[in-house]
Amino acid sequence: MDELTGLPEWEAANVRLTSRARAAARSRLLDAIDQETRHSARSGLPRRLVLRGAFIGVAAAAAGVTVALTRDGDDASTPNLTTLSAAQLLRKAADTTRADRGRLPIPRDDQYFYTRTYIERTYRKGGRRRTWTDESWMSVDGSKPSSRQEYGKVHHDPPLGPHEVAWPPTVYSELKKWPTDPDQLLALFRRDMPDSPLRDMTTFSDVCLLMEGPRVMPPGLQSAAFEALAEIRGVRIDKDEVDVLGRHGIAVSQPGSQFAFLFDRDTYAYLGTRVRGGFTTKVVDGEWRKTNVYDETRSLQQIAVVDRIGRRP
Repeated sequence: MDELTGLPEWEAANVRLTSRARAAARSRLLDAIDQETRHSARSGLPRRLVLRGAFIGVAAAAAGVTVALTRDGDDASTPNLTTLSAAQLLRKAADTTRADRGRLPIPRDDQYFYTRTYIERTYRKGGRRRTWTDESWMSVDGSKPSSRQEYGKVHHDPPLGPHEVAWPPTVYSELKKWPTDPDQLLALFRRDMPDSPLRDMTTFSDVCLLMEGPRVMPPGLQSAAFEALAEIRGVRIDKDEVDVLGRHGIAVSQPGSQFAFLFDRDTYAYLGTRVRGGFTTKVVDGEWRKTNVYDETRSLQQIAVVDRIGRRP
């Protein structure tokens, strides 16, 4: 039971825990020990290593700290573990995005972005699943009609009128005008909203909407968006996620927002988004609540530049 006796040692070296937090941490640690005892054979990790990871996570959670556990190096037997906060993970994701921008050519205004997106929706009641593969052709400068597929249904979007505005913008030529400095981008999303938890939730959700759908980010914008998210209070590492393509990732979310970003556990590459939604609302115990609640992951599988609608790379 060295892990339990180590709890006060960790507290003395890091932060002071309240009696309630200490009791909660001890209870959660005991649960983790029980789970690990029954499943350590499948994990392939030494028992001491697994328990050390559980101890770090439980103690940090009790102290209000969010961590992700990662390995040092590629060797699966390496016993060293490091911790990443949600903000650090987002900054690593920004670095990965910058390094990966060379794969997409700079388009001409008269061309189209072709995107293929995989969507999986799982209903909480009954566990029923639905999947879609959406293909879209989006006009680069927005001057020509676009063909956008959403949950299998095709939408023919005409160019926006002179006084029409989409928020966040959907046209590449408009997004090129946006700042790639994280602080300026964060100020743009916050606009004139007063400082409050609602502002943080709205900003997080707006950035997620920017990344959703058949949108393609100009160079520097996606990495700036991740760095801007790192400055939002309350961003946290959610849990291990598996997207519709079967890729294991880490979810970064924000309290109050229905959205989360998914990143690769090893490379920190951006995998897509997750949303918790529902179709209708009804009054339950005097409160409006959603029914037909579902969890949905959206993964952008392919991006290319083509010359016309209907052409695939």
